[in-house]
Amino acid sequence: MHPKEIGQSYDAIAHIWREDRIQSNGIPQLERAIRFARNRRFALDIGCGCSGRFIDVLGKHGFHVEGIDVSQKMIALARQSHPDISFHDADICEWNLPRKSDFVVAWDSIWHIPLDRQEPVLRKISEGLAPGGVFMFTTGGLDNAEEKWDSCMGPPVYYSALGIPETLELLKRFGCVCRHLEYDQYPEQHLYIIAQKA
Repeated sequence: MHPKEIGQSYDAIAHIWREDRIQSNGIPQLERAIRFARNRRFALDIGCGCSGRFIDVLGKHGFHVEGIDVSQKMIALARQSHPDISFHDADICEWNLPRKSDFVVAWDSIWHIPLDRQEPVLRKISEGLAPGGVFMFTTGGLDNAEEKWDSCMGPPVYYSALGIPETLELLKRFGCVCRHLEYDQYPEQHLYIIAQKA
């Protein structure tokens, strides 16, 4: 499934991410990750969606935040509620990061990119971190690479994961150290990782 098609699927369900029950999703994990940040200048929210919940928290911690999402509807809604924030309607696989960031979050987002693009995107994000920069992201808590499609949210959605061993090896190769790894919704295979640029 091409990222553009993922964006179209999320266009159809963008309203879900404005519901109150979603607003705390991932926030405790984000707060944990922020504690590792050495500097609090620039932050990037990849797959920012429309709620702005991560952008709000990062802003309260002193970061100048930008957001990127492949869903046009998500970006349109995000711009309505956060008119002072720079949002980019783009595919992270193709988009060039505007600067080095002190913090990057990709919560439930980059697992939607094609499996063969996972490594280049991890490299791009890792290289886009400032020294000591932090990268928090979610992935499938699997031992090996896997991809799947499902329609549990309505429209068809694609997921891919490299597996824990390969993900950690790539982070190391790209100059990052794993600071935290947790199955935060166990027994679901939902895994979040906090990595830091060495």
